[in-house]
Amino acid sequence: MKFYIVTDLEGPAGVNLWAQTREGPTPANHAAKQLLTAETNAAVDGILEAAPGSEIVVNDGHGSGGLIFEELHPAVKSLMHAVNEERANTFADAASYDAILFVGQHAMAGTPNAPLCHTFSSRSIEYYKLNGQLVGEIGCIAARFGELGVPVIFLAGDDKACAEARMHIPEIVTVATKEGLGIQRALHLSAITARQHIREGAARAVQKMKEIKPYHIDPPYVLEIRVLEGINIDNWAKRGDYEVVDSRTVRRRAASINGLFAL
Repeated sequence: MKFYIVTDLEGPAGVNLWAQTREGPTPANHAAKQLLTAETNAAVDGILEAAPGSEIVVNDGHGSGGLIFEELHPAVKSLMHAVNEERANTFADAASYDAILFVGQHAMAGTPNAPLCHTFSSRSIEYYKLNGQLVGEIGCIAARFGELGVPVIFLAGDDKACAEARMHIPEIVTVATKEGLGIQRALHLSAITARQHIREGAARAVQKMKEIKPYHIDPPYVLEIRVLEGINIDNWAKRGDYEVVDSRTVRRRAASINGLFAL
């Protein structure tokens, strides 16, 4: 079997400060990466426990990099962080996977009491809406894989991210690594306990994956992006495939989800 793990740096137990995720390389940033890498390895152990011999690819989904390459599980291959113009290639062979797992995930921008919540950019994006509904990274990525028939079966991250995932995919297996108490405040599991739960949860997700359907949204598709005060929308406006709604909002239309998010 073949599995794809998408990682992010805001969701591991022990991480709840922007200084841990935005500002690097620093000791705090390096420590956060160690926490994420260990949780990723725990998910790999869980997959292999349930499906020995599986092929596993790990995608470092944090913009500035969130994994420590030399500490990754020996059984995986990895896609380390890419520059923006190459990010679309991350999904080039998406249909070849049996299932997707998230590790270290955070909730969408604006989620109450969700630590480090944002949607793709914590410095520039106020919200994404897909077909009129607020959506975060979880929903966007799940929809892209879902269009290709690939289910998201597991998510580890803060409790608000887990709730967001279940909203889209009720059957998904989730592990809450911490309880969000504010944008930079959380009540964390211990690192050891979080990793144990992630290993067990990933194994359980693989065992029940046939019960988890790919996430589907009916076409056609409209993506609305609104930026924060003071952020320029010119990069979208000058492309020609985005409609300018107002000084902070653009929209794009497409017949397919993956076409909608293509660069």
